[in-house]
Amino acid sequence: MNSKQPGTHISPVEVTHVSGHGIWLLVEDRELFLPYVDFPWFKEAAIGKVLNVEQPSPDHFYWPDLDVDLGLETIEHPEKFPLKSKAIQTPE
Repeated sequence: MNSKQPGTHISPVEVTHVSGHGIWLLVEDRELFLPYVDFPWFKEAAIGKVLNVEQPSPDHFYWPDLDVDLGLETIEHPEKFPLKSKAIQTPE
């Protein structure tokens, strides 16, 4: 009998919803909300690029088309990681 290695993900990570306020990410049996105010890289991105998400490890998510890497801790507690991208901010 062949079984998958322990720790191998059976259900891939998935973006389940995109709204005017942020995106929802389904990870195993949980849905995580990533508001644009905390994750501005997704706000102006094409839907196809937002939907293309990978999970290289259990607590790590990567959007290759956007070159965005996020850890689960960052998503769950963005207040602990106050640095924001300046690439998306408009000039004053």
